[in-house]
Amino acid sequence: MDFVHKFVPGRLAMTLLLLHGSGGDENDLLPIAGSLAPGAALLGPRGNVVQHGARRFFSYPGPDGFDADEIRQRVAELAEWIRRMTQQYAIDPQRLYALGYSNGANMAAATMLLEPGTIAGACLLRSRAVVTPAVLPDLTDVPVLISAGQTDHLIPPSDAEALGKLLTSAGARVDLAIQKAGNDLTPADFSLGKQWFSTLL
Repeated sequence: MDFVHKFVPGRLAMTLLLLHGSGGDENDLLPIAGSLAPGAALLGPRGNVVQHGARRFFSYPGPDGFDADEIRQRVAELAEWIRRMTQQYAIDPQRLYALGYSNGANMAAATMLLEPGTIAGACLLRSRAVVTPAVLPDLTDVPVLISAGQTDHLIPPSDAEALGKLLTSAGARVDLAIQKAGNDLTPADFSLGKQWFSTLL
């Protein structure tokens, strides 16, 4: 499986994996990432799933919830592609951090849970747990930032809190913030994200 993508070289050893939200593409998070982690390299794939005309990394759930089998398949495809890209672009996997929004944030979280070691940590903007592994991976000291929206009707704060507990149970170092916002991102998200990435830089 291949992904249309954009790679922007950086002057630092860190690389940001940019995972866009529903209806986005590989360009959406480029300006945000450049301001959150100036100097980092940027790798942005385009989601391969098209649903109701919108690009995504996995399908939006039906009345029965998320399709765990599809998510596992999509995560495996993305993880295999990331491994190829780390070789192609000489990316250090231990310095590869995801920046994901909504569907892309959910994909990043699922990747950490199902394919541990693929990314070194993640900044998850508006995220929830879309899959729960039968056995929790060892995510000891993996840094994760979760930023939820207080009035987000798509991904309510309780879902973000449940994801935080799941990742914490796996050993990750989780910071959870609930913004005075809905599903849309705000300056508070960017300020928090910049502060979080500065600790990694």
